[in-house]
Formats: sequence, structure tokens, C-alpha cells
Amino acid sequence: MKLPLVLAAAAAPLLAVLPAVPASAAPAFQMPFPCGQVWSGQTRTGHSPANAVDFNRSGDDGDAVTAAASGTVARVENTGSTSYGLWIEIDHGGTWKTRYAHLSGEIVSVGQSVAAGQQIGTLGTSGGSTGPHLHYEARYNGAAVKISFNGSQILYWGTANYTSRNTCTGKAATVNTAGPSLAVRSGPYTSNASIGSVPDGGTVRITCYRRGTSVTGTYGTSDIWNKVGSGFVADAYIYTGSDNPIVPAC
Repeated sequence: MKLPLVLAAAAAPLLAVLPAVPASAAPAFQMPFPCGQVWSGQTRTGHSPANAVDFNRSGDDGDAVTAAASGTVARVENTGSTSYGLWIEIDHGGTWKTRYAHLSGEIVSVGQSVAAGQQIGTLGTSGGSTGPHLHYEARYNGAAVKISFNGSQILYWGTANYTSRNTCTGKAATVNTAGPSLAVRSGPYTSNASIGSVPDGGTVRITCYRRGTSVTGTYGTSDIWNKVGSGFVADAYIYTGSDNPIVPAC
């Protein structure tokens, strides 16, 4: 039976004003590597999925892979010698997720909360990979979408270099050598060249850490070396409030 004309006319504007469901705003995604690292990222139309990016740099096997934004670990998987191999998925809320594949190690568990910049695994060549690299995806509503870091979309299609700004604010800490300046070295060993110094009582901003030469200093003995700027300082002379690392591994 047909509606009376007056009812049909009244129904039309009601349907017209129903609002569309808004898309959930993307998290402030950063590169999945410690602050300051430079990586080559490649996108290609034949990739699976096409909107994913593969990251490489020289000597990258075993490098730290970090969370691109805060969230909850949703999946920690191992497909063996096929597909993603060792891979992790993080749920960032609002149907936004990120995936990290071809890892050599996974150091988080399902249900664990992770902060932006926190190490979640190590880069490798597991699964259907022909060499060490990180396969990274940003996903919305279950589908891979084009990737942005620091608010800017990466290059599609081709290869470009990107510098990580992930947790670049770092952690502030105070140098205490009881007198002399503290050497800043090019690496986490006393054999590495000195590339500068920080005065006793000075403040440093730690972005990540590595383990190296064990050093005895003001705060005991430690093999932790904190990265400050482009170099490393011995944790044994730095007051951080903890005997353990306070930042992700480099």
C-alpha cells in the first residue's frame, strides 16, 4: 500500500538530516624506530598490502623496533617461514592498528600496554623475507591505509629516507662526576672516541640506551650507556632515579 502523499513528504527530510558516522582521528604515529635514526622506506604498488612500507638501513639486522604510538598489544604471532614470520599488532583505539613484521624477536605479550617509542621487538628476516627489513602497516577499520609519520604522509610510490622523531623529547637527567667533566663517546665502549664532554652538574637528555663497557662511577657499576645527542655517556655517572634503563634501547 502506498503512503499518503503527506506522510511521504514528511519522511524525506528526516532521512536527509541523519549525520554520517565520522572517521576516527588517526593517532600521532611516529616511525617505529628510536629517535634520530635514519631509515630508507620503500613503497610499491605490487606490495602486499600495497600501502605497507619496507624499512632498511645498513647493518639493520637485530635493530630495535619500537611502537609507533601508544596502545595495547593485540597480537604476537609466528607464521614460521612464510608470510609475516614473527609479527606484532598493536591496537591504538578507534579501529586504528599497526603491524610490524619479519621480526627476529618479540619482547611484548598480548594485552600488554605499550608507550610510544617503547621497544617491542628486533628487526630481522623471518617469514617470507629475502633479507633483513621491517614491514610496517597502519590499519584502519581492518584495512591497510597510506602511512603518515609526524603528521606527514610518506612517499607513494618509491623510496625515500626518513628520520625518526619517535620520543625525541627523551628523559632529562643530571651528571654527577664529583668534579671532572664526563666524556661523550661515539659508542657505548670506553674504547670509542671521545666526541665531547658534559660538565659535572650538567643536564643531559637521554633518548635511548645501549649496553657496553662496564663502568664504575658515582652511582655504582653499570654497563648501561645512555645516548645524548649523537653520542653516549656512562650511566654510572648519571642520576636517573633508577639502576635500570629509563628509555627504550637504541
